[in-house]
Amino acid sequence: MKSQCPRPLDDGGFGKYIGPQMTDHLSRECITKCPTSVNAVWRISLVVTSLALAGLLILLLATMAGCRENADSATSKQDTPSTDHSDLTAPPPPAPATSRVTVYCSVDEVFARVVLAEFKKESGIDVVAVFDSEAGKTTGLVNRIIAESRTGRVRADVFWSSELFNTIRLGRIGLLAEYDSPAASDIPKRYRDADFRWTATAARGRVIAFDPKRTKAADVPQKWADLAKPEIASRTAIANPLFGTTRGHVAAMFALWGADAGALFLTRLSRNGVTVADGNSSAVRALIAGRVDFAATDTDDVWVAQRAGYSVDLVYPDMGDGGTLWVPSSVALLRGGSEDDAAKRVVDYLVSAKVEKLLAKSDSRNVPVREKLRDELGLTQGGESAVSFDAIVDALGVSEKAVREILIR
Repeated sequence: MKSQCPRPLDDGGFGKYIGPQMTDHLSRECITKCPTSVNAVWRISLVVTSLALAGLLILLLATMAGCRENADSATSKQDTPSTDHSDLTAPPPPAPATSRVTVYCSVDEVFARVVLAEFKKESGIDVVAVFDSEAGKTTGLVNRIIAESRTGRVRADVFWSSELFNTIRLGRIGLLAEYDSPAASDIPKRYRDADFRWTATAARGRVIAFDPKRTKAADVPQKWADLAKPEIASRTAIANPLFGTTRGHVAAMFALWGADAGALFLTRLSRNGVTVADGNSSAVRALIAGRVDFAATDTDDVWVAQRAGYSVDLVYPDMGDGGTLWVPSSVALLRGGSEDDAAKRVVDYLVSAKVEKLLAKSDSRNVPVREKLRDELGLTQGGESAVSFDAIVDALGVSEKAVREILIR
């Protein structure tokens, strides 16, 4: 007679027979009455347990493989620079440099803008030009550079001045960076700083302008010292000697004649009724208007007036050593500015023979300091005073003090 043993697989599968659940499906009766079934059950249990252990082993191996893969991935990321900047602990790449240069400029705006526009067209570098007023030519920009340097930040990169004396002054107080421009290699030593802080180009001569319809050329003073004579000074206009090229011209007189003779010249000008105008162009306008017969000015103001159709001519008075004073423009790289390649390219361009030629052919008609270029253009500079530029700057303090005490009160 076969044993009647309840079948523990009524609900299907082996899932319910793992661990202690197995005894829940077997009755005591089955265990005591059906030893064959018990053996079968334990055999089934052994199989199930083996399968479970095998599954656990497979799971463990898979987990270990995943960890190994993650570790390899992390190592790979460490070895290869990441382009993902979502990690805020990593600094972003530097922004590209902007090709923009700021120029403080006292060269007449109408001429300077043409030159700077040509540079931008050729180079693609944007130039922001800051100009000074006619009355405060150069001096205002120099004072601005000095003031900005005291804050620790000069807001310009290049200084392009209509004269040289203030530029030398800036170099002496350490506000100009040294830069030996290859474009200036053919400029005479007189017009280059020995320490490469500035380069001078495109000169203008100091002259006496007159109206040939009213005054004969023979009646125009042939020496600068004659300008203070009573019959001349009362008919003469000069720009304020505290600014612009007139400032350097009076200092040149002090340097060449001596402080006493320079002070006497100013005293005679004042006593004999000289007219002090805001600037050189204002002095020429006074001449054109008939308020004066002579105007101490620069060559470019005369050429511009002639081009405009006015009856104006000029003479080159002698400073006392065989010629008049020629005042060159000057270019310098500002210390505290960018001092980068773009700024240096602006300097290279402004001191180049090309720009000297541009200014020589403009209404300003600046005379190149390069003799070869003067010959090429058929220009004559005329006699030039031998007084050194450094000597002029040395005399500025004394001459300015005298101007304030004697002429501008």
